[in-house]
Amino acid sequence: MGCDIYDKDEFKKSAQNMYDGVQTNLKIKGNFCYYLGSVKFPYTDIPPSKEDSQWGGWNKEDLAKTLPLFAEIGLLTRQPVDGKEGLYHYDLTDLGREYQYEDIDRRDVEPIYDNSFCYGPIKVIKVTDVSEKTYERGLSGYNETQVSVDIDYQVVNTPEWVINNQDKLKALYRTSSVCLPDVTYPEALLYIKGKDGKLYNKSSSYFLMQPYGELLTDKE
Repeated sequence: MGCDIYDKDEFKKSAQNMYDGVQTNLKIKGNFCYYLGSVKFPYTDIPPSKEDSQWGGWNKEDLAKTLPLFAEIGLLTRQPVDGKEGLYHYDLTDLGREYQYEDIDRRDVEPIYDNSFCYGPIKVIKVTDVSEKTYERGLSGYNETQVSVDIDYQVVNTPEWVINNQDKLKALYRTSSVCLPDVTYPEALLYIKGKDGKLYNKSSSYFLMQPYGELLTDKE
């Protein structure tokens, strides 16, 4: 049910501040990020091993798809390893460095370098609907009032490397991973009403897209 007690313009400002703020805080080029895997550049392929942990094996599977794709797109260089067929050296190109987002987790003995390429700043066009519902057991496990805010947005400055490689990116990262210029997209944002009566934004400020699909490439 729609709710008229809220100011849609205030929600529009709140949403835009959220999307702009994460770009500033994380120093990323936009709100849509293609996750490569845990990798530190420059990087040389490491063959799968029986000694790999489950996580390590999964990460190598991701890199075997993401690195060749972004080398073909032009964000990475790719050079064969001498004397080791099927293995390659990878490094960032200037274009890759421009769109790179590296998140370094230093909580373990060895740091983990999670790398993504991010594009597409979001511009909120308008708030289309606001609805409120109270649940006996919400996200917190207690009585909770949730406010759903539906918005329309567009993506600013979608780069040529995304536009020119739509099919390959959609094959690996799903159809919704490609946002085109001058197209309006819907999104639902979630706010939780606190005991103090204030609203707290629980929405994602950027979208980290995982390589769950298949590699579609022109190269062997």
